[in-house]
Amino acid sequence: MKLTAILSGLFLSVFILGFNARSADAPPPPSAPAPAPAAPAAATPTFDFGDGSSSVLTTKAWQSLEAKDYPAVAAYANKCIDSFKTQAVQMQATLKEPAPKDSAAQLWALNDVGTCYYILGKSLDDQGDKKGAIAAYKFLVDNLSFAQCWDPKGWFWPPAGAAKKRLAELQFDAQ
Repeated sequence: MKLTAILSGLFLSVFILGFNARSADAPPPPSAPAPAPAAPAAATPTFDFGDGSSSVLTTKAWQSLEAKDYPAVAAYANKCIDSFKTQAVQMQATLKEPAPKDSAAQLWALNDVGTCYYILGKSLDDQGDKKGAIAAYKFLVDNLSFAQCWDPKGWFWPPAGAAKKRLAELQFDAQ
């Protein structure tokens, strides 16, 4: 019985070693197709902030909105807001009403940051981001209500007035 067990074990060992040896000689199994090469990473857009002045940033934000280039709108508007918001809020605090036309341009930070909040709100609204649009319009109406935007046709207009109207529509729709 012991001899039978030993021979069985020996036979089994030889069989396994032989099978493994044949497996090594056999062609490898077909491999899965090679993965497709990775697509090149999307280039991060670069934006030309010009001299970084509020007027340049606001102009570029308007141009981007007209072109429906929403990433550029966000870049230019947010750069202006981030750079000049503190001065804009300080200028607003000195006023009891909008500045007259002949001195409105002196409130450059208030006017450009307020206009950028309007542009940003409009951009977000156009993209269907109602919450984002409401937040931008609300900040403008609540904190920069005396901002004025120069129209190339020759007059100033209040972006907070337009924002207030659209804000009411958005808030009504949200109910």
